[in-house]
Amino acid sequence: MTSSSKTEFDPQMAAALHAKAGHLFEGSHDGSDVSIVFVCGRFNGGITSRLLEGALAAAEESGIGRASIAIAWAPGAYELPFLAHQFAASTSVDAVIALGAVIRGDTGHYDVVAGECARGLQDVQLSTGIPVIFGVLTTNTVDQALERSLPDETNKGRESLLTALEMVSLSRQVAGTVVED
Repeated sequence: MTSSSKTEFDPQMAAALHAKAGHLFEGSHDGSDVSIVFVCGRFNGGITSRLLEGALAAAEESGIGRASIAIAWAPGAYELPFLAHQFAASTSVDAVIALGAVIRGDTGHYDVVAGECARGLQDVQLSTGIPVIFGVLTTNTVDQALERSLPDETNKGRESLLTALEMVSLSRQVAGTVVED
């Protein structure tokens, strides 16, 4: 997904650039040997549930078995980094996907919750080496959140699952790789 046709990834340009490199790493959407944990925020849970439905549909399409999927519910987006860290640090999961919705209100609470959630999730992935995907919507309106959680290809939960699979694949490829001169 992209925000504009002017910013879309061009596969032909990428192929030309890859031809100039000695190594190429690309992620896969094959989930047949991947374990995923979803950490979900209950606050704005109607939106979160729609994101989770999109992600679970993509998981099934990608070959992730039901036994390889776990779901945990936190009170809200602010608590997601803690829960993500618990899973990333203490279990053998391949990726953690954080799903939720922070919708702007009349106070500055939105900025604190959205920013700290994003920063916390980034810290988790960098400290544990486990991909943590930011599938938390940060929107100005409920309508924007509903639009991003439609039951179709544009669902951000779906996009988060596919991103997780790519990151797991890339992480496995890069592990132990030595790029020589």
